[in-house]
Amino acid sequence: MSIREEITNMAVNAKRAARQMAALSTSTKNRVLGHMAEGLAAEREFIQQENRKDLAAGRAKGLSAAMLDRLELSDQVIDSMVAGLREVIALPDPVGEVSEMVRRPSGISVGRMRIPLGVIGMIYESRPNVTVDAAALCLKAGNAVFLRGGSESLHSNLALATVLQKALARESVDQAAVQVVPMADREAVNVLIELEEYLDLIIPRGGESLIRFVAQNSRVPVLKHYKGVCHVFADASAKAQMAVDIVMNGKTQRPGVCNALETLLVHRSQAQTILPLVGAALTAAGVEIRGCPETCRILAQARPAQPSDWGCEFLDLILAVRVVGDLDEAMDHIVAHGSQHTEVIITEDYSHAQRFIREVDASAVMVNASTRFSDGGQFGLGAEIGISTSKLHAYGPMGLKELTARKFIVYGEGQVRA
Repeated sequence: MSIREEITNMAVNAKRAARQMAALSTSTKNRVLGHMAEGLAAEREFIQQENRKDLAAGRAKGLSAAMLDRLELSDQVIDSMVAGLREVIALPDPVGEVSEMVRRPSGISVGRMRIPLGVIGMIYESRPNVTVDAAALCLKAGNAVFLRGGSESLHSNLALATVLQKALARESVDQAAVQVVPMADREAVNVLIELEEYLDLIIPRGGESLIRFVAQNSRVPVLKHYKGVCHVFADASAKAQMAVDIVMNGKTQRPGVCNALETLLVHRSQAQTILPLVGAALTAAGVEIRGCPETCRILAQARPAQPSDWGCEFLDLILAVRVVGDLDEAMDHIVAHGSQHTEVIITEDYSHAQRFIREVDASAVMVNASTRFSDGGQFGLGAEIGISTSKLHAYGPMGLKELTARKFIVYGEGQVRA
């Protein structure tokens, strides 16, 4: 069987499974999620054994430390996946929710009901925990999910799929509701994004080149997340220690993720105070600073920033730093170089905080908090399926409601239109 035939057959099966998924009760979906959590814990050794194959191959290929970090299914990551499943169980089921019911002059009552999207295709790189997050949220929202991870995580994803499908079988749910593409060939992606007859939405997660390729070539609607170029602006009234804490957390906790901090902007009146403190902490943590001329005059360890550093998603221990004259200059920089992911202001000035929130166009805008909070779990959505930086139909971390649509429902008593 060719790759095209195999992927098409999987898509046909996913569409069939989606019909069953849409009709499942909340209790059945929650039981399946519970079995999935139990399975991940019970099959930890098997999962990590398969994950080690991917890690070994990744090291042989020369993957960066950040990429290997995203690839590893450590005990902590597995525990986090289990906890994420438990959180999704606890979330309200959006399917069937009716809102905006109004009675029209004709006598009919018109409202809107949440329904599953259908079959969701996920194309992603490196992080195999996305397999579980996507399956959990798609299942709870009544969808089938078609997963195509990166070649570097193939063994891990297939192992996770085995565990998840066992959980579906325990409740007599069609196992085609959660499928992982079993081959690394790029042709599988080319076929998947052509199957508009069977898939309702494609969500690509990974490098900018992958997402642009999918967006430009897909016949299926695409929900995009190009990259996470996240800024922190330390305003004139910023508290110095708060700035240090927020910058260090944003840059060094997990530099290889999309909500990591990539650029620090500092108000000129605070540069002599904040930059030496932040610079010392960053240097001690092994962070390379690429600064504007003013930054380089204050921090001897800073390298001159190149034009390409502004707007760069480093995904590494590198931080671009620029001194700006005021709030407007900071916002102008964000407009020019941001990616509509997450933007932060550190300030004690209420009016500046409110202007920043109102005027900065990003899927998450924060005051006095780390960019690392831009996450579905941290926002109370449970495990997220991704972060949308486009505005159709979701913007920001995507939880259960973002995996549904709304249809109109009408109740009448025999009315006919005049």
